[in-house]
Amino acid sequence: MKNILAILVLALAAAPLRATTFTIDKGHSSIGFKIRHFAGRVPGSFSDFSGTIVFDDKNPAKSSVEATIQTASVSTNHEKRDAHLRTADYFDVAKFPVMTYKSTKVTAAGKGRYKVDGLLSLHGVEKPVTLSVEYAGTEKDPKGNAHAGFSAEAKISRKDFGVGGMGLGDEITISIDVEASPAESAK
Repeated sequence: MKNILAILVLALAAAPLRATTFTIDKGHSSIGFKIRHFAGRVPGSFSDFSGTIVFDDKNPAKSSVEATIQTASVSTNHEKRDAHLRTADYFDVAKFPVMTYKSTKVTAAGKGRYKVDGLLSLHGVEKPVTLSVEYAGTEKDPKGNAHAGFSAEAKISRKDFGVGGMGLGDEITISIDVEASPAESAK
């Protein structure tokens, strides 16, 4: 009996871990950006977004990310500018109400770091974008619910996506901080 139990324990230990599907917790996450405006840099963010992260730290190739951002939720802390950003001059939110990101490949890039290749669809244009991701770990809250943390950064060209902008630089730096819970506990 001891041998059967030992074999079962070894078999379970050797079995590959199942990837966990996480749901982004919008209340504890942020999607921000910075862009040069004449001589300065203007920060902004999006407040309405959702997404899922399938994460397998033992086998990153089984991991994936999908996110949807409502373009009308853009904010730079300046109402007049934000209203202008929603027009056809920039995001054209009436015609392009959402932008999406869907990963195509995830690879390890060091301890707790990953390279996530994917497709960003913005302003009617889809282009490849690579996110540099850091996994902050998983913690349980007082109720026993698991929460995982991820941070990501990328740089994109606004011109690649046909987003206008007099006085704006071409490069947009994107900064993402996500807290997520397993999809089963998010229901």
